[in-house]
Amino acid sequence: MKTLTPLPNIILRPMVERALTEDFGNSGDVTARLLIPESATGSLVMRAREAGVIAGMQAAQMTYDLVDSAVNFEILVPTGTRVDAGDIIARVSGPSRSLLSAERVALNFLGRMSGVATLTSKYVDLISGTSARIAATRKTTPGLRALEKQAVLAGGGFTHRESLSAAIMIKDNHIALAGGVDAALKSIKKNADHMTKVSVEVDNLEQLKKVLVWGPDVVLLDNMGPEKLKEAVKVAQGFEGRTPTLEASGGVNLRTVKELAETGVDVISIGALTHSAPNFDIGMDAA
Repeated sequence: MKTLTPLPNIILRPMVERALTEDFGNSGDVTARLLIPESATGSLVMRAREAGVIAGMQAAQMTYDLVDSAVNFEILVPTGTRVDAGDIIARVSGPSRSLLSAERVALNFLGRMSGVATLTSKYVDLISGTSARIAATRKTTPGLRALEKQAVLAGGGFTHRESLSAAIMIKDNHIALAGGVDAALKSIKKNADHMTKVSVEVDNLEQLKKVLVWGPDVVLLDNMGPEKLKEAVKVAQGFEGRTPTLEASGGVNLRTVKELAETGVDVISIGALTHSAPNFDIGMDAA
């Protein structure tokens, strides 16, 4: 299991506050307020209802902290831990109204992020023994990228660009609008900061050969099947110059990922890790 650095509060807190504002509406939890005495206290447990990898615990804990600092949130299973169905992952105790009011938002964060972590772990397990790594993309839920990227890390994967400013990534539309790959790379080489990595997307071997001359840091091999990827790896390794990191993308799923990893590419980037991960089933039960 990786050691994960918690997200800074300045990044996480606005996400949690938006979620709570959305759920509380104009007047808060009317059901809990009308049914539960203000002085009542209680205890609830969060329980995994399927096997997988837990993520989003930091957001769940902050949810309760913001709703009521009198609630005690006890983490029993840290982010990045594999669990079985029935495992208790956290316990909350304190004012009963607050336990109920924060429940859904906390479970939403845990279910969404654990779903991302669990799906990622399935891909990572399938390519075990190869030299490739699994990476996420920017195809994330708007406003939740930092949490979803952290969930990918929890599942054993790696991140891609965090934002448009993190690296230069020249894709097909950039090339088309810049007047061709040579024009695009000439401009980048002339104007880019020396600390900024450069990635270029290609979809055939001729483009790859042309791009290698410019010495990019990364070449994204887009929608190439296993056989073409093997050829691309040979071309890059045989080039008398800088060998870039080779990233495969497109057409990746749980059935194809192992064969793609065995071609010799360095990275397999998968948008589905974040845009198509199923929710992980977590329940809240009386202790």
